[in-house]
Amino acid sequence: MSTTSTDPIADMLSRIRNAIAVRKTEVLMPHSKVKESVASLLQKNNFVDKVTVSDASIGKTLHVTINGESTNARITEIKRLSTPGRRYYVASKDIPQIKSGRGIVIVSTSKGMMTGKQAKAAGIGGELICKVY
Repeated sequence: MSTTSTDPIADMLSRIRNAIAVRKTEVLMPHSKVKESVASLLQKNNFVDKVTVSDASIGKTLHVTINGESTNARITEIKRLSTPGRRYYVASKDIPQIKSGRGIVIVSTSKGMMTGKQAKAAGIGGELICKVY
């Protein structure tokens, strides 16, 4: 069985969602720059504890520490918005607010990956990747 997915971001989000469901504190996945930028945004917004990249013999591995040993996960729901079959693009004024500002939406813009709040402040729209709260 191959570890290659047609939608690597959805695979990453599913791995995180499944790890939280079975109360694991960390998850490993194949590395890509897009996954690393999404994971680092989750870390900057305090949804995960730590994101590291390690070199394996074949390729790089992305290691996401969801929470500490004695703490609960801070992610209640993590959902993919734009899929390969249905892309979801919005203008800066149409970027949604998640759970009255308690959650974030990750947007892929021409300036790179950023949260919806950062994209609104910069006045640029883009593709909605996922929502997290």
